[in-house]
Amino acid sequence: MRDTNPPTHPPTQRPRRRRSAAAFTGAAALVLAGFGFAAQAGAATAPAGHGATATPHVTWKSACAKPDKPGEMRCDAKRVTGGTTAYDIERARAGHVHPDASSPSGYGPSDLQSAYGLASAAAKSGSGATVAIVDAYDDPNAESDLAAYRSHYGLPSCTTSNGCFKKVGQTGSTSSLPSADSGWAQEESLDLDMVSAVCPNCNILLVEADSATMTNLGASVNEAVSLGAKYVSNSYGGSESSSDSSYDSKYFDHPGVAVTVSAGDSGYGAQYPAASRYVTSVGGTALSRDSSSRGWSESVWNTSSTEGTGSGCSSYDAKPSWQTDSGCSKRTVADVSAVADPATGVSVYDSYGVTAGWYTFGGTSAASPIIAAVYALGGTPSSGSYPAKFPYAHTSALNDVTSGSNGSCGGSYLCTAGSGYDGPTGLGTPRGVSAFTG
Repeated sequence: MRDTNPPTHPPTQRPRRRRSAAAFTGAAALVLAGFGFAAQAGAATAPAGHGATATPHVTWKSACAKPDKPGEMRCDAKRVTGGTTAYDIERARAGHVHPDASSPSGYGPSDLQSAYGLASAAAKSGSGATVAIVDAYDDPNAESDLAAYRSHYGLPSCTTSNGCFKKVGQTGSTSSLPSADSGWAQEESLDLDMVSAVCPNCNILLVEADSATMTNLGASVNEAVSLGAKYVSNSYGGSESSSDSSYDSKYFDHPGVAVTVSAGDSGYGAQYPAASRYVTSVGGTALSRDSSSRGWSESVWNTSSTEGTGSGCSSYDAKPSWQTDSGCSKRTVADVSAVADPATGVSVYDSYGVTAGWYTFGGTSAASPIIAAVYALGGTPSSGSYPAKFPYAHTSALNDVTSGSNGSCGGSYLCTAGSGYDGPTGLGTPRGVSAFTG
């Protein structure tokens, strides 16, 4: 995947986060007058109302570099670098000036809880549950950045001192941590903030692998489980290989634990470990407000033929018994989905290796921790269960995403959304927690 998608907005447009309030007011006037930026392929449509016809349109950069060795994984975080997001359009419509580095620049906790019917559960549930985040390398500012995010949104404090937050290396040590990496640090900020947004009462365990190899990341998954996490989010992936079946048994076969994995950001095509038969594979959507009774709408996240949510047939992993679609003889990606389009992205606070402040992020890296946190709101999985199975028994408790595609596959459900199960969005997105409860 390319590190940046080509900018197609007018060359005189300044990067979104650097514009002054006055400059944005002028841009907002054009947006609301119907002279907004051209739509990106697959980008979410702006919310209806006030005659606005603009669509979200952004440029973004992958947080992590491409792997340069076989067996290495890449994080799926995408940081917005310019353009106009759905959040910008909504603020303009409400008469607010453009956010800058001192204020949030994407969807926050109340937005996500509203979109996925989680406000009641987020207020009452999650206490005592531990959601683990598995990533590579160290983010030295993880705890302080998390504190900034939670403080701004009025979420309960989550620190090492009060027992809510814990950061360890892949062997469980709190002092022997891997080397720092600014790209993966952005991924970690995104993951921590998404868990906080959806399950503010949950404890958070951050396990940092020594490197981005599948063996080290897999060992970190095992460490997270050994430390008591019942929900483990993995926002990374790489090419499938003949070793995947052995990785399944070594790292991902954890009955009674909900393990979520990003489906990938390279469009149609399966990647590992999203293709593991033991995990909940999480696809990505474009999310926007609308005038429906839900108040939100979603479509498949797709920027181009090589940039969008992943989906497809595994080449190696066996099909789990609860997956019954007929287009793949082996495992089909994905199972469920959540917001991932950078143009309809989420707000994240980050300070390591970048100017400290608020950023907008997307990628299926956002979707995986969101779903892990929803599982946590749903309660502890029963011993011996495989939580990846739960949504298949509760399809009516999901928002069925029926529009958009992420590539070319002859019009098949494997790359094209439709009623019921499809590859890019799986069974759909959360509508409360019922579909994620055993």
